[in-house]
Amino acid sequence: MTLHEGQKDALVAVPSIPRDDEGPVFREPWEAQAFALTVQLHERGAFTWSQWAEALGGEIANAGPNDPAENYYVHWMAALEKLTAEHDIVPREEFLARKDAWDRAARATPHGEPIELGRETNSHD
Repeated sequence: MTLHEGQKDALVAVPSIPRDDEGPVFREPWEAQAFALTVQLHERGAFTWSQWAEALGGEIANAGPNDPAENYYVHWMAALEKLTAEHDIVPREEFLARKDAWDRAARATPHGEPIELGRETNSHD
């Protein structure tokens, strides 16, 4: 993965991010997407990097010292959700509607298949 300048700055500012010699390491595609989205929102001025670091640090601290490293991007997403709400980046109603649609689609998706919006109308509940 080739990093651009904003991503390099993100790695320096968030030293605990899982990485190897070439840059960040992601176990799942959504982790890379969350990372890229966060950097892009910061670059567009949605929040400062210190606000981001504080939000992420708070999520990690709340998890406690025994929290497994595998949860890093779960905390990343929780911090991103809070910042987007605090800065009104996505209107609350739109956020809740999209979250609900993803939840319905996830429940309607057979195990092992990718979750796709639109499947929620074929729910197996």
